[in-house]
Amino acid sequence: MSLKDEIEYVKTELSGDEKVLESAFKLESFYKRHKKTIWAITAIVVLAIVAKTGADMLEASRLEAANNALSLLQRKPDDANALKTLKEKNPKLYALYTLSQAAKKKNIEALEALSSDSDTIVSDMARYSAAELRKKPVDSQVYKELAYVQEAYALIKEGKMKAAKRKLELISERSSVASVARLLEHYTIKAE
Repeated sequence: MSLKDEIEYVKTELSGDEKVLESAFKLESFYKRHKKTIWAITAIVVLAIVAKTGADMLEASRLEAANNALSLLQRKPDDANALKTLKEKNPKLYALYTLSQAAKKKNIEALEALSSDSDTIVSDMARYSAAELRKKPVDSQVYKELAYVQEAYALIKEGKMKAAKRKLELISERSSVASVARLLEHYTIKAE
């Protein structure tokens, strides 16, 4: 390599170093100008991460306490402390547990009390269960098609085959009670 080539090489190296230093100075001046903003954003991000982690931990603790209370209630249904914990930690799960216990014990009063629950599914299931225990028909969104089958059966017992058939036609082919509905529909054909 000649002396001229070496000088050119050194110049290009110095030029590259100058550019790096120039970038460093620009970065430093940017940092000095916006130091407070950068630290404020960093603090906000860190605080948000800490708050989210804390909230997640509290939620996990609440759910674990509710699950433990439910497990205890499944073993000892009369445990008042577990029932209280379940009600405080997870009101929706408490409502479902209360619904299952009322239906299991055939407690119409408890079912009717649950029929005014804020959860529409729980209230619908409670209203349906209470009506079923009283042997009265009721509209239900959850048990809609099952209610149609029961109404059709009652109509068949009364000898009203055409009305029963119209009820059974309201049931979808994809319904879990479709096979029962089709059997009853065949019965209405034979009885006509």
